[in-house]
Amino acid sequence: MNYLNFDKSVLTNLDKSLTKEMLRTNRSGAYNSTTLVDCNTRKYHGQLVIPVPQIDGNKHVLLSSLDETIIQHSAEFNLGVHQYEGGHFSPNGHKYIREFTCELISKTIYRVGGVIISKERLMVSNQSRTITKYTLLQAHSATTIRFKPFLAFRSVHELCVANDVASTQAIPATKGAAFCLYEPYPTLYLQFSKQPHYHHQPHWYNHLLYAKEQERGYPCTEDLMVPGYFEMPIKKGESIYFTAGIDEISPAALKKMWENELALRQARVDMYHCLRNAAIQFTKKVENGVYLLAGYPWFKVRARDQFIAMPGCTLSIGENATFVEMATTAMREIDAFMQGECSTSINELDAPDALLWFVWSLQQYASVCDILPADMQDMVVSIVQYIISQHHPNLFLRKNGLLYVDGTQVPMTWMNATENNQPITPRTGFVVEINALWYNALLFTAAIQRCLGKEQVADLMEYQAEVAKDNFIKTFWNGYYLDDYVDGDYHNNEVRPNQIIAASLPFSPLDKKQRKAVVDICTKELYTPKGLRTISPKSGGYRPEYIGGQLERDRNFHNGPVWPWTIAAYAIAYLKVYQHSGESFIRRLLTGYEAEMSELCIGTLNELYDGNPPFKGHGGMSYAPSVASVIEVCNTLKKYETK
Repeated sequence: MNYLNFDKSVLTNLDKSLTKEMLRTNRSGAYNSTTLVDCNTRKYHGQLVIPVPQIDGNKHVLLSSLDETIIQHSAEFNLGVHQYEGGHFSPNGHKYIREFTCELISKTIYRVGGVIISKERLMVSNQSRTITKYTLLQAHSATTIRFKPFLAFRSVHELCVANDVASTQAIPATKGAAFCLYEPYPTLYLQFSKQPHYHHQPHWYNHLLYAKEQERGYPCTEDLMVPGYFEMPIKKGESIYFTAGIDEISPAALKKMWENELALRQARVDMYHCLRNAAIQFTKKVENGVYLLAGYPWFKVRARDQFIAMPGCTLSIGENATFVEMATTAMREIDAFMQGECSTSINELDAPDALLWFVWSLQQYASVCDILPADMQDMVVSIVQYIISQHHPNLFLRKNGLLYVDGTQVPMTWMNATENNQPITPRTGFVVEINALWYNALLFTAAIQRCLGKEQVADLMEYQAEVAKDNFIKTFWNGYYLDDYVDGDYHNNEVRPNQIIAASLPFSPLDKKQRKAVVDICTKELYTPKGLRTISPKSGGYRPEYIGGQLERDRNFHNGPVWPWTIAAYAIAYLKVYQHSGESFIRRLLTGYEAEMSELCIGTLNELYDGNPPFKGHGGMSYAPSVASVIEVCNTLKKYETK
């Protein structure tokens, strides 16, 4: 039995199947995503969703969906599924689904009377192209298959409205047709391995409903253009390939392209291989470098997310070369930032902790490869000197050796939700994880300088680190755990997961007793099967469920829900404290994530989860720091196995 296999009892029940999504990417920013029954429930879903840089920095839905219809003896059986305003579904193609599996690639088996047909789908690596393979497995009489494309040509953040501006012209293409509803969009080529008969019948389908957007309180209906349909006969045992892409291809090449891509895939036979596959999907290889997307479907490249997730999404799965490519690209962007230029490729480089997380990521590379290349060494030193020289726009070194941030008007940490443009969680002053990262960066820099024979500089860095450590304890340690942030006489002593970073770093400012206290309070008040809550339930501001309209969700965002990205730091800190006696507990920790592999977005992890049972997932359907963190936990446990 396949690891990711779903039978008709799940698939024909829309209450179950519409909550389960699939996502495939081309590793260059484009993706294909929908639910298991091919009914789009988000405006972000689509058969072909791609970046269109000539328009903006967002992704755009070109081909929203493709309805297939099986025709026998003049009887038509539409395999498509759409929800319309008012909540009704038409057609109801889900009732014909018998099986869905996505262990290697997504594969759906339909049965219509005496007809059994399979549909398999993949994206072509580093191309804005999807290929679907249809195979007629069983048929007792002549069978025709019809394809009806639903076109959008809009940003993932917008919705279509029927209009008279859209060009419905069908542009000739080899074994297919091409369309471009609006300039300056690229032309969308729809082609088949077999010659179809195209019927041009432009028609707007109005008021399609996206239930996920409705649930989130956003506009949720749109109109889609169907320019016409393609028809062709299909014989028992025959396979027909369909492709959607932004350039014309030779249909004769489709079978070989399919086979080549299939050979690159690794089966998702367990949780680790699911997450490994998900991690690779975040890679964005473009002309000017290699980046790591923060997630899907709406995320771009964000500095903090990339630097936190890089080790888990590359080093922990043996993709060391990819890490070097990402780091090399990032160093170019960081160097420009420190020269006063604004990066257009990596967002939020000016976040106070972003550069410190990058230093940490290079530190992880050094621990894996036992050496740090000269250019990476130079970058670590440059970043620390940049901060010391008070050139960072949002990070200020005080006389006590600690770093200060002003988060009163603009959120400065990862807890960045706002209300009326004001921070909901105004972490300002001395922030616990930023200063822990600073201490770690100082000692790492000192170690680099000592290896280079620069003893005096190393001594100076170690002295500065010692000052920072002494004042870190005086500032944050309240006798029981670490305060979250301190500003003047105000000490925010809410129990939050940020303190676990200090206990997990290679160079921790905490002694053994303090590390144990931090681990224990995080275990007692924050731990759930999905990771650490963002605040203790004992807090008066505890809001565990990420539900409601935008404002309510923003208020809850970092005040109760679980963010899995901190779980690696927790596991590392826990094992440092409890050593081998803690292994079984950390292994049990993974069972909560194992259950998510067949829920929500299949084979990956969401951005966040509710803080109370049943710990439902929310936010981005696939989030790089979540995936990376759990992979790091798996990798950490492997290290303990060898000890």
